[in-house]
This record gives sequence, structure tokens and C-alpha cells, in this order.
Amino acid sequence: MRNQHLSRILLVAVALMLTLGACAGRGGTLADSNLSDIELTWMRAMVALPPGIEGGDVSLRRMADVLAKPPQVSRPLATVLYLHGCTGLGDLTILKTLAQAGYAVIAPDSMARRYRPLQCDPATGRGGFNLFVYDFRQTELAFAVHNIPRLPWADGSNLFLLGGSEGGVAAALYRGDAFRGRIITAWTCHGAPIVAGLASPPMEPVLSIVSVDDPWYAEGAAVGQTGDCGAYMTGRPNARSIVLPAGEGHAVLSSQMSRQAILEFLASWSAR
Repeated sequence: MRNQHLSRILLVAVALMLTLGACAGRGGTLADSNLSDIELTWMRAMVALPPGIEGGDVSLRRMADVLAKPPQVSRPLATVLYLHGCTGLGDLTILKTLAQAGYAVIAPDSMARRYRPLQCDPATGRGGFNLFVYDFRQTELAFAVHNIPRLPWADGSNLFLLGGSEGGVAAALYRGDAFRGRIITAWTCHGAPIVAGLASPPMEPVLSIVSVDDPWYAEGAAVGQTGDCGAYMTGRPNARSIVLPAGEGHAVLSSQMSRQAILEFLASWSAR
């Protein structure tokens, strides 16, 4: 009987170790088990802060770390809420570029959800799978907007939205008026009713950037997604669509022309 009891204890201990290992493998902590999926996207958001705020160059930390040890600022920072593309945060260069220019950047991590299938297949350059993911992104955006006013270092009255690809769809379709301006990149605003259109308030500044030869939206790759967001900008005097020349492809945030246009847009409409 004693040996059977010890065996049961050993089995429980092994199961617990495997569970903890799985949590660690996902980059999580035991505290994550108490968080909902939407809270995970916020707590694991990547935060980029300008040089000098935390000493040295641009700092990159997860939101959970920032909340535990908030940065000290003389006044709240103009803030950009960044929505990543269909495969996750990936390249953080655009966050660093914006932070280098003096902006705080918050990038929720949609992939932090426990259940988060892909809406796209990066190997084939095709999208349109698991369409409920588009609703995920809207919820993540709204949850971030809800939480930003609680951050003493972020200026909620000087807030911008930037989305790329799948994140660009979310940026285009968000109906709220929390932003001084929004930037839609690597998206055309065209396609099926679930993704088509531009829902920003009519007077809100909008900048859209897409490549003329973006392979994700070419005929044969997608249905009815060629074009650019300019088709939806009639009656929007503060909206502008930029179509990059052939050769820029889908990764328009890597384009120097795009980054310059984004920085000029932010500088033009920022309250600072």
C-alpha cells in the first residue's frame, strides 16, 4: 500500500512538472492561467519606448513587465497602437523606428491567445481562413483602447492607430473615435463584405499605404481585393492613399518611403 501511495504521488508530481513546462514553453507564467485570452493579448503586448526613457536606446518590454515597473516620464507620451499582421509580431523594426522618433508604441500580441488559428497561409500567400479571427482583432483593439487611459506614461488624448495586413483590416474597420489618426498598411480596403470598407469617422485623418503589386491581393491570389483604400475616401478631407510602385511587395512597412510617410503623418496630426 505504501508503494502504491508513493507511486500516485510521483505520478501527480510528474503531471504537474509537465504542465508547468508547457506553460513555460508558451512564454507564459503561472499567473497566465488566471487571465482570459483577451487579457493575454494585452499583458503580452510589446511596448517600445523612446531613447532615454529607461536609459540608453529604445527599450522593448512586454506589457506585464512595464506594468510591474512603469517608466518615469515628465509628461505622457504620444502613443501609437500597432496591430501586427496575420502571423504575429515578427519584425519589430517599425516599433523601434516610431519609438526612435519619440513615440510610445504598444503592440498587442494576438498570438498570445490559447486558441489562435491562423487566418492566412504564409507559405502560399493566401488568406481568408478562420474568418472569426477578424472579430478577434477588433476585440483586441477595443480592449487596448479601454486600457491605455490607465497607463500614466501614455497620452490617451494623443493616440494613433497603425495596422499592417490583417492588422490593417482591423484598423480600417474599427468604428471608434479614440484616435487622432489611423494608418492602414498592406491592405486595400477591398474584398468580401466581412473585410471591405473604411469605418473611421469622416473627419479623422487617415493614411493608407499599399504596393501596386502586392502579391497577396493580386487576381488569382484573392477575389476582388485589388485596388487601394482611396476608393473609400470620398467625403474624408483628411484621408490620403499612397500606392507604392512595383517592387515593394507586401512588406510595405520595410519601405523607407512608407516609414517616412508614416512619420510625417504622425508629426502633422500629433497634438505635441
